[in-house]
Amino acid sequence: MAENMQAIIISSFGGPEVLKTTTVPKPVPTIGEALIKVQAFGLNHAEMHMRKGEWDEWNPITGLECVGIVEACPGNEIPVGTKGVGVMGGMGRNRPGGYGEYVTTPITNVVALDTHLPWDELAAIPEVYCTAYSCLFTILDLLAGESLLIRGATSTIGQAALNLAVNAGAKVTTTTRREERFAWLKDLGAVEAAREQRDLQTQLPDGQRFDKVLNLIGNSVLLESIRLTKTGGRMLQAGWLGGLAPVKDFNPMVEMESGVHFSLFHSKMLGTREFPLSGIPLQDIVRKIERGEWDAKPTKVFDVKDIQEAHKLLDSHDAKGKIVIKRV
Repeated sequence: MAENMQAIIISSFGGPEVLKTTTVPKPVPTIGEALIKVQAFGLNHAEMHMRKGEWDEWNPITGLECVGIVEACPGNEIPVGTKGVGVMGGMGRNRPGGYGEYVTTPITNVVALDTHLPWDELAAIPEVYCTAYSCLFTILDLLAGESLLIRGATSTIGQAALNLAVNAGAKVTTTTRREERFAWLKDLGAVEAAREQRDLQTQLPDGQRFDKVLNLIGNSVLLESIRLTKTGGRMLQAGWLGGLAPVKDFNPMVEMESGVHFSLFHSKMLGTREFPLSGIPLQDIVRKIERGEWDAKPTKVFDVKDIQEAHKLLDSHDAKGKIVIKRV
């Protein structure tokens, strides 16, 4: 007889109140998948947009990531009982995601970890650090000594990118809307902090441009971010903190800068052949966090029964860090 499980579902599009806990069939893994018993999971802004009906793909059981224990693996690629993370691979998009009590995840999107971090602290790491690492080193090809601008540095991905970039020896300038966070960003290793706004040039030394730019604000500052990149440099857009509205009347011939490389990164690509998780040193990252070299603790941890309250905080854009849901 088929087993059941508890799962949080998007019952209809709308506010946090549409998130309901219900009983659904427990998933059964096939060859090439692992079944994970979810212990905790981090929240992501994409899940907020899915809940509102604003995303290109969504599953009633959303959740782009989770941490837990491998309960089954038909292909024997990962031993049963292994502690690890599941991230992307269609989770919460074209297949059920981490908001379920159990989730099946492609093997390519599971990373086994040796760690003593509590589940709620481990849950704050996977999507954030995998995305930040891919942005900085796979796409931007960040090198020691290069100048890097991170727009939206107090976001979860921004904080992770700052830690990774400083560790790599880059000279990092950061932006945030919260001026009270300037000193904190400098304590993390930023050489400068500026107030995030349109016409950012007015906050920077006259004529300053950067070798690499990581734009987490989105389309609203895309063109300006290109202009802030040196000729031969790279600008990467990997976030939409400023909203999803497109660039109006974009004319590349007039508005693009000659010789500036512009790329886009969606974290849904994590675990694909082009962006394999095996290329991300997640175990090393977790070790640094365990040793206290980087602070990656969640800003707020909710019990699974309080998912609606957690999404209210997510909607406010005032979490100041990663929100985590624990099941244990």
